[in-house]
Amino acid sequence: MTLTVRVIAPDKTVWDASADEVILPSTTGQLGILTGHAPLLTALDTGVMRVRANKDKDWVAIALMGGFAEVENNEVTILVNAGERGDSINLEEARTTYSQAETKFSQMQAGTKQEQIQATQALKRARARFQAAGGMIQA
Repeated sequence: MTLTVRVIAPDKTVWDASADEVILPSTTGQLGILTGHAPLLTALDTGVMRVRANKDKDWVAIALMGGFAEVENNEVTILVNAGERGDSINLEEARTTYSQAETKFSQMQAGTKQEQIQATQALKRARARFQAAGGMIQA
């Protein structure tokens, strides 16, 4: 038995296929989903979702930019603000964006509260894209 997994962003369907296992970046930490999981509704943080399409294949990384996930009857429906498969992200571009976001984040510690929040969110998005592209080990 497998899970039916759908990742839907406002502009596209990022993933729509069966999977054996899913790891989600929930707001309370990493959340693993296997077949037979209890019904669940959870908020998702900006981070990397990992999907294993079948037991013989590698994990597929998908950068998620916050949203919600519902699990019921072996169906995982994930609604996100934005999402991008790691294999479609240019690694060097993601590395550059992440470095720039880190620099801006460190400079914003003396900024206004709004600037700090914006810098934090930009850093989280850049980190998720970089991790999904395979640029760093997921923290």
